[in-house]
Amino acid sequence: MPANIGYLYAAIFLAAGFILAIVATLIGNILAPHKRTKEKLQTYESGETVIGTARVQYPLGFYIFALLFVAFDVDIVFIAAWAIIFKPLGLFGFIEITFFIIVLALGLVYAWRKGVTRWI
Repeated sequence: MPANIGYLYAAIFLAAGFILAIVATLIGNILAPHKRTKEKLQTYESGETVIGTARVQYPLGFYIFALLFVAFDVDIVFIAAWAIIFKPLGLFGFIEITFFIIVLALGLVYAWRKGVTRWI
């Protein structure tokens, strides 16, 4: 039995997943009704009439604030994973996470000083 049989199994499952996704998409496209109606061609299918344009400009600060939130949210996942395996890491792991938190704090201070955390 070859030593890398696990790679063969992974490749088979990957190929089967791609084939299943492609077959499901094709079957859906074949069986789905394609009759275009006036209501289906509207921007919203909820029956509401469209008022104005959908292109609304939001202040750039909202996007930066959202990116900052996502960045810190993902960092919390890393910290939670570190907390689960804290004991085997020992002092080196503690120093690493301390450095990580310091870098996060400096990033937050930088964003705060730039005014990203203010809404208006």
